Amino acid sequence: MADNKKTVSEITSMDEDFAQWYTDIVKKAELIEYTSVKGCMVIRPYGYAIWENIQRILDSMFKKTGHENVCMPMFIPESLLQKEKDHVEGFAPEVAWVTMGGNEKLEERLCVRPTSETLFCEHFSNVVHSYRDLPKLYNQWVSVVRWEKTTRPFLRSREFLWQEGHTLHATAEEAIAETEQMLNIYAQFCEEYLAIPVVKGRKTDSDKFAGAEATYAIEALMHDGKALQAGTSHYFGDGFAKAFDITYTSKDNVKTYPHQTSWGMTTRLIGAIIMTHGDNNGLVLPPAVAPVQAVIIPIAQHKPGVLDKANELKTRLEEKFRIKLDDTNNSPGWKFAEYEMKGVPVRIEIGPKDMEANQCVLVTRHNNQKTVVSLDELESALEEKLREVRDGLYAMALENREKKTYACKTTDEIKAALAEKGDGFVKAMWCGDEECEDKVKELTGVGSRCMPLEQEHISDTCVCCGKPAKKLVYWGIAY
Repeated sequence: MADNKKTVSEITSMDEDFAQWYTDIVKKAELIEYTSVKGCMVIRPYGYAIWENIQRILDSMFKKTGHENVCMPMFIPESLLQKEKDHVEGFAPEVAWVTMGGNEKLEERLCVRPTSETLFCEHFSNVVHSYRDLPKLYNQWVSVVRWEKTTRPFLRSREFLWQEGHTLHATAEEAIAETEQMLNIYAQFCEEYLAIPVVKGRKTDSDKFAGAEATYAIEALMHDGKALQAGTSHYFGDGFAKAFDITYTSKDNVKTYPHQTSWGMTTRLIGAIIMTHGDNNGLVLPPAVAPVQAVIIPIAQHKPGVLDKANELKTRLEEKFRIKLDDTNNSPGWKFAEYEMKGVPVRIEIGPKDMEANQCVLVTRHNNQKTVVSLDELESALEEKLREVRDGLYAMALENREKKTYACKTTDEIKAALAEKGDGFVKAMWCGDEECEDKVKELTGVGSRCMPLEQEHISDTCVCCGKPAKKLVYWGIAY
């Protein structure tokens, strides 16, 4: 065994300290490294490979619906940002400013983009003139900067990676349909590819995006019972178009304002994966985005033919799967722990006795279940095991969400449920008054997450004031 082997360290139990457990995983699974710039992180190759797979899948989904990728500048002149008053006020506390260019003071401050609505609006005003120019279906993959006070890797950092879609439509109906379509794509992506069940809903007016007429979101529940907003889709109406004088000539030769949308997902999805599926042995990755879908571990690799057979299997499998062969001198036990920590969905064990029997052992990460399979059927068996991992992860996440979702009719019931069962989603009716929304948070500690598109009837009255209820709301403590 090599003397310079890397020791697989223990991680804090999630039941003991969930926040420290999370930090241990992002570090020990080699997803990130901290930097000298507070609140910023290095996304290491293994972490970035997860993002690349997320990006690849989402980009394909966007393009199938007619969207094209563009790239806007990083900097926004202050005068351009000021054109949309509500928007700039919403982002003002988080904006980073550039005031110097080289040794010279800039005549006008430049904002480092926190989001790109204003840049897209300026561009749309230059290129859209006729109804024939619509719709414009754009997306970009970039980084943005928001000067967060409290940061945590992936979940909330001062610079993060994301995609932001920006579209322009002739009518409100088309724009609203786009907003809903993208929300559904996000939900499909999270559930099918990340194995994370989500609630689709509309944000309350107090929680909607600055400058939007309506904001829709998908909300996921993490293992510890806290909520995480996994993606948002915004309908802007024609407010931005009017602010930036974006007009087009309709078929009737009438000067008309178009309607606009914006939608985005970020690297916080990696945090969502960790906190939804991870366990006390480390990461547990859904196969669709795992950098390595299966790792081959040779057993007694010093014996004749073992490494040759392991390499043969790797060559066979890598045509269809993302495969790694670990032929280092570390012990099999060390390797087992290492790839458990990294969340590799399936482990393939092959040794001398397996070779004699023309078989290997497949071990699934989410439940540590071992299956002996014939080498002649390895491809189909591995495909089935990867499907089992995805389905198993989704089932466990859904069970956790259902177990930690409480239907309550009063604020006293909310407090009692949280005190007895711990954090989770609270389903409760609401009258629509912002004062009641604020009061619920003040009294119970949970804030509104969304008004689910699939409404239920829990009671006739508001959970706070007792007046007639208008909407069911999901409430929770959010990351």
